[in-house]
Amino acid sequence: MARADARQPAAKDKAYAFVKRQVLRGEYPGGELISEGEVSEALGMSRTPVREAFLRLEVEGLLRLYPQRGALVVPVSSEEVQAVLEARSLLERFAVEKVVEGSATARQALLGTLREHLERQHSLAAEDETEAFLEEDRLFHAALLDAAGNVLLNRFYGSLRERQVRMTAVSVLTDEGRRETILAEHAEIADAVGAGDLERARTAVLTHLASTRTALGFG
Repeated sequence: MARADARQPAAKDKAYAFVKRQVLRGEYPGGELISEGEVSEALGMSRTPVREAFLRLEVEGLLRLYPQRGALVVPVSSEEVQAVLEARSLLERFAVEKVVEGSATARQALLGTLREHLERQHSLAAEDETEAFLEEDRLFHAALLDAAGNVLLNRFYGSLRERQVRMTAVSVLTDEGRRETILAEHAEIADAVGAGDLERARTAVLTHLASTRTALGFG
């Protein structure tokens, strides 16, 4: 029994994972004030581990603490959007260039993977499964970087994961038609890569990132 209990996450880790997930998925939107009591009640635990989780998330820049009041969810800023999208532009354009200029076999393998993610996204959008839709969105783009085969750049791209998911979540919650736009733009990226059309693929990536900026209100 003791060994089984040891495998359970500590309360502070559980609280941290819950709050971070709620923020990244847009369930706790930017500008909202959340309280220790609210979270502790939702998780059925005391306020102490929630307080520790809040402190940790403040260090990460997701929350701003106000004593006796709670924690403010830090909104996505224009500077953050600009920085993340610039980084993604460089990395994703490199990835499509590397893949398109590579072998036809590798392109078709990637095309198959991209279409699998796209098909799952279509199903999840129809079922209104936002969280799973966001994860498939991330996996679609990660597949591009994986196919480029640069371990260091892939690792850096992975470091953008949480900001990427949060921005996509905010754009989906803000723009009712954003899911359909994402699906159409993903289809264009996949088709351009599969066709080996470098200019079309570059344009598709830049168009997708530009529409993300616009959906976030920074276009």
